[in-house]
Amino acid sequence: MKRPLFFWATLFLGLLCLPEALFADRNAAAVMGAFEDFTVTKETGNDNCLYCHGVKGFSIPTNEDQGNHRLRLYVDMDVFSQTVHGKRLCVDCHTAITKVPHEEGARRKVDCVRCHTELSKKRSENPAKGMVVSERVVENIALYMDSIHAKPRNNDPSRPNAYCSDCHNGHAVYPRGSAGRKEFHLNTPFICGRCHEKQLKEYENSVHGSAVLRWGDEKWPVCPDCHTPHRIQLPKSTAGQLIITENCGNCHKQEYKSYISTYHGQVNKLGYVNTAKCFNCHESHNNKLVTDPASKVHPNNREKTCRACHKDVSPGFLSFQPHGNTHDFEKYPQMWLASKGMIGLLVSVFAVFWTHSFLWMLRERKEKKQGHPHKLPKDVEEALVPDTGSRVYVQRFPALWRLAHLSFALSIMVLGFTGLTLLYSGTFWARTVAYILGGPVSMAIIHRSAGVVFLSVFLIPLVAILHKLLIRNRKTFRWFGPHSLVPRWQDLWDLTAMLKWFFGKGPRPYFDHWTYWEKFDYWAPFWGVSIIGGSGLLLWFPVLAGEYLPGWIFNVATIFHGEEAVLAIVFIFSVHFFNCHLRPGKFPLDIMMFVGNMPLEEFKEERTVEFQRAVNEGQLEKMMVEPPSSKLEHYSRILGFTLIGTGLTLLFLALSGLFTEIIHFFS
Repeated sequence: MKRPLFFWATLFLGLLCLPEALFADRNAAAVMGAFEDFTVTKETGNDNCLYCHGVKGFSIPTNEDQGNHRLRLYVDMDVFSQTVHGKRLCVDCHTAITKVPHEEGARRKVDCVRCHTELSKKRSENPAKGMVVSERVVENIALYMDSIHAKPRNNDPSRPNAYCSDCHNGHAVYPRGSAGRKEFHLNTPFICGRCHEKQLKEYENSVHGSAVLRWGDEKWPVCPDCHTPHRIQLPKSTAGQLIITENCGNCHKQEYKSYISTYHGQVNKLGYVNTAKCFNCHESHNNKLVTDPASKVHPNNREKTCRACHKDVSPGFLSFQPHGNTHDFEKYPQMWLASKGMIGLLVSVFAVFWTHSFLWMLRERKEKKQGHPHKLPKDVEEALVPDTGSRVYVQRFPALWRLAHLSFALSIMVLGFTGLTLLYSGTFWARTVAYILGGPVSMAIIHRSAGVVFLSVFLIPLVAILHKLLIRNRKTFRWFGPHSLVPRWQDLWDLTAMLKWFFGKGPRPYFDHWTYWEKFDYWAPFWGVSIIGGSGLLLWFPVLAGEYLPGWIFNVATIFHGEEAVLAIVFIFSVHFFNCHLRPGKFPLDIMMFVGNMPLEEFKEERTVEFQRAVNEGQLEKMMVEPPSSKLEHYSRILGFTLIGTGLTLLFLALSGLFTEIIHFFS
């Protein structure tokens, strides 16, 4: 009977494939029998291994499911030679193989960790030999050993959750930039999906997964881009959440930068995860474009998303811009104006007052070096001082003033430590300070408590002063008199005379009860407390504020609150400290604010005009008081030096944070 052409073609192809099929099915031990009692050494060439492993289809039964599964043992040397291991001997990795046929029970699985660790050690011991092993690989091994994959399985402690070979095929590890590496990258979700099936299904429907799996676009992230290739931690752990959030910034640089400028991001940057991370709002695996109605951050879904953390929300609260920035005027004009306005204020204030302090320091040092004492008017020098016995001090500040000053100073310092740590959460010192303060939750309680003290210490004395001026002494108080803190023309003349003295164009001026810089120190908090306190209350009660105010007000309040706080801290602990303690005439400490009194000679020197008036009016004797006790002076010095040290520490933190931000801005 005549056979059809198809029959003969099929028979011919079958005969061609017969050797391979026969080889694949024959007993592996019989094949290895050709190497009877062959000993494998460190120098054994790959050709010996390829006698069996180089034949297509070579495999052995795995004895699983009644022998239906086979373990493929074929190695394509043409492909293998193009990989990062292509120049290595088989025995470099398969060190447990010592004989052919292989002895029963020999560990055939390669120990990647041991191999790369030993190679790294050999290279460090003998660098001249040029051992080729990537430092990156050694680093990855160390990261892997600290990952969740390296931890033992719950159901089998003898095995890790995932070993190198579970993710990598040792015969197909391709170098960067190669076609094989690209294929491996795009196939990563399926490799991870062997264990993480649910996450793979979610990823397939996400904006990331669609680009990778449907369009083959390697620019979009796969699993290791978010979880890291080797430093993988449990997603619910603190370390895992921090890593994932930080990795979002590798692609979404601008969004991550704006995120860490918010309270959510600042807490995250400190190493805590009790606020929203990227994946809390945008989902972990099934993330969508913001314009997608299914997205959690779509305007229609934002209320539900925010309620996951915030029990109550309001229209203004929901319209807050979590990724608003100060560089895009067209999109965020309010933030742009607020930022540029605060920058201008900071630059102008420090330019003026640091220059003033610097010139003052130079002039005082020069006169001190030349031995030119401050000359007082002749009638002041010759004034008859009443004999008051042991009362040789002049009262300057009553007890309530001193208490208010101390409370105000302490509250500012507490606010400074808690606020700067959050504002500059990316600095080298922030995490340490946050840990000392008990973390962000504790810091929030401390900060708000100090804020209440800050506002109270400011408002209560202010009410008392206004009551005294407007009710008790409204008929006798002179608003522009020498004891008033209201600026007057004399302050301008004093400033002019001071500038002339700085440049050696005139004598050092004489001052009355208040100097022009003391009046500035008094009135500056009115601006500072209004801005810092007002913005702080908005941020403290955002839901209530959001009922009446638009969302962008919270972005602006965040800018004002942080920048004005930096301005206050730097000014107080540089300019104010210089004026009161650190200038040559006062260095290193003036305890007058702690004891309330100053020596008569110092009073004559520092408040010459007031001294002269008191002598002429016969009021000096009423102003004289007993000197402070030695015990009070002792403890006042301890307190004073402690406050100065704390203030200078805060000054360092503020300036280091400010310079860090400037460097990051231009980098």
